Amino acid sequence: MNGRDLVRSWWSVGVAGAARGPRTVRAAWRRRGADATGPWPGPRVRARVPGAVREVEPGPGGGVIRFARSELRVLVAVNGAVFWGWDGAGPEPSYALAGACPEPDPRAELEPDTDGGWRVVAERVTVAVSRHGALEVLTPGGVTLRRDLPPRWWEAEDGGPARWMQRSEVPADARFFGPGGPVEGPRLRDGAHRLGNGVTGTGSAAPVTMPVQLVVADAGTHLLFVDNPGDGTLTLREGAEGAGSGHDRVGTSELRMEGGPVRGWVMAGTPARVLLTWASLTGAPALPPAWAFGHHHVREGAGGEDEVRRVVAGHLERGLPLDAVHLGDGHLDGGRAFTVDQDRFPKLPVLSDELRREGVRLVPVVPAAVREEDRRGEGVFPDLPDARVRYAGQAARGFAGVWHTVDGSVPFGRVDALCLDRAAHEGLRDEVPAGERPLVLSPSGWPGSQRYGGVWSGEGAAGWPGLRASLARVVGLGLCGVPFSGPDVVGGGRDGGFELYVRQLQLAAYLPLLRTGAVGPADGGPWEHGAVVLGHARVALGERRRLLPYFVTLAHLARRTGAPMVRPVWWPAPEERELRDCEDAFLLGDALLVAPVLEPGAVRREVRLPRGRWYDTATGRAYEGPSKVLVDAPLERIPVFARAGAVLPVRAEDGGTELEVWAPAPGRSGGGLVVPDGGDDGDGPETERYSATRSGPRVVVRRETEDGAREPSRPVRVRGLDGTGGQM
Repeated sequence: MNGRDLVRSWWSVGVAGAARGPRTVRAAWRRRGADATGPWPGPRVRARVPGAVREVEPGPGGGVIRFARSELRVLVAVNGAVFWGWDGAGPEPSYALAGACPEPDPRAELEPDTDGGWRVVAERVTVAVSRHGALEVLTPGGVTLRRDLPPRWWEAEDGGPARWMQRSEVPADARFFGPGGPVEGPRLRDGAHRLGNGVTGTGSAAPVTMPVQLVVADAGTHLLFVDNPGDGTLTLREGAEGAGSGHDRVGTSELRMEGGPVRGWVMAGTPARVLLTWASLTGAPALPPAWAFGHHHVREGAGGEDEVRRVVAGHLERGLPLDAVHLGDGHLDGGRAFTVDQDRFPKLPVLSDELRREGVRLVPVVPAAVREEDRRGEGVFPDLPDARVRYAGQAARGFAGVWHTVDGSVPFGRVDALCLDRAAHEGLRDEVPAGERPLVLSPSGWPGSQRYGGVWSGEGAAGWPGLRASLARVVGLGLCGVPFSGPDVVGGGRDGGFELYVRQLQLAAYLPLLRTGAVGPADGGPWEHGAVVLGHARVALGERRRLLPYFVTLAHLARRTGAPMVRPVWWPAPEERELRDCEDAFLLGDALLVAPVLEPGAVRREVRLPRGRWYDTATGRAYEGPSKVLVDAPLERIPVFARAGAVLPVRAEDGGTELEVWAPAPGRSGGGLVVPDGGDDGDGPETERYSATRSGPRVVVRRETEDGAREPSRPVRVRGLDGTGGQM
């Protein structure tokens, strides 16, 4: 099997047409829900299971175990990740991997286990395979993290692709996390989750879905990635302790896939260790340009250059920070990708230079399909799996990045999206001026997409449920290695009016990607909702501007460690069960806890605080965790808490960077990291490490270097002493 076998071939397709032939039949059959009830209808099929062990071939890091009707390859890599593949499936070729498969762990060997099974013992994990093909992943202490039962295939007798299914078990206390389609929270609920592409049948953006689970239990955290880009269904059921006659009921998952390789990866450890291993396997996240953490505004209308100037001026005149304008398909010539309507945008490079002087970049939409002469013509996809395919000419037009859209009427897979992102990133990277980085956004993706850009999840579900779901998707994507993502803030309409718009904007102000849509028919901004909303928007966007240095620091750390920027509240303490069920708040880095308002009419809300001291950033009041607190949440703000001892970089009034230090509890200390943006795409500048120590009524802040501690070179503002802010 070569790389091209992993994705379908590309073909010409009509704009309003759909895939024909067997694909149409399969889609209709899936819509009836039959994929979760039995084998493939039509041609006669026969079921197959591995059978009993026949022989074993040890090798570096593991080996091959041959059963009566199948064979299993097991490999423990030097980074601690475990690969498993059935029926000759190896780790390569794979679009998910950042490069070649990691080297095998030379200290891990395949050895006999009890009851005729085999095992591989490594430093961070033990893998046990039963004599009938069940694969168990255990901690070094022998505690089970997951048990994958032998897979089952349904093979068509006419030689067609085999469908397969695999059931798995996890501890009774385990909880599942990650993006699995439309979700109510970052924790995946019981029931079926479709593993398909990121576009609905109507062409609108749908949640990115990846065959990735992050499983958190008392025994430890582990990530499972099933490296198969086909369609499938994941059915989950959480376990229960003391269920039945006092016995635990294990959690279960059942994965059904429509053909493709039966292979995957498991990595275990602390959440930070798991995401670091995941990044080493699938690639470090791309580092967005610093301006990408500012405010983006999407302009969909058909107006020309003067209308763009009007929108930019409308923001700046009203004191609303603006860093980028995204041009929708209204700027294209006949809706065709890589074109510009010369009547409405005759001097696009001139406009781009003019806006750059105001600190605003232009980012165009790029449809995935390349159309013919008009919107009604047919479209074709380039041969995206070909590594030579690149975008060209975008930077010369004055564009600083691209955002992709996908027409739901054309077949488009998640691996396709990854290849499209690669073509855009590598093409723009070669064209943008030295010292700059391009921005690439996509509504879909596949593990490894983070190497090239981020995800915009569109408007998502409507109303207040959509607000909760948008938070869940950002948290879930971060746990799957995609740190840069966010929804579009488009207003409430009939479902919530200006209140929902304000709450959307307040949430987005603390997410990695802040992108607002047009308000009203004039493609305007929040002022279209009136003076009250404008005032609240000015506060939210101003706070976002103040936190820009912190966002840039988190992006650099995400690139170096794989740690998400937006994290569930259990991230630093996954063993605390109550935190695993907290889905209405999140951590921004390790310094801030954000509790958005997700219900209409709420002016107060309950917040669960993790262990330690936390300060309400609006009032300066200190709270001790773990606890639940009831705090004010008026329409003008949402509750945000700072961890005692945190040191975070913020934008000073003069435009420079200062250190905001939240006083440690008496007798305690704290600290933080600062990574100033250097404008390059390499390892970036040196990380600045700061410590904060409380001594009586004073807080002492030092920069820690190899030569010892010294005075900070940046201004320091200490907050939290006696419930007030202060200047050191």
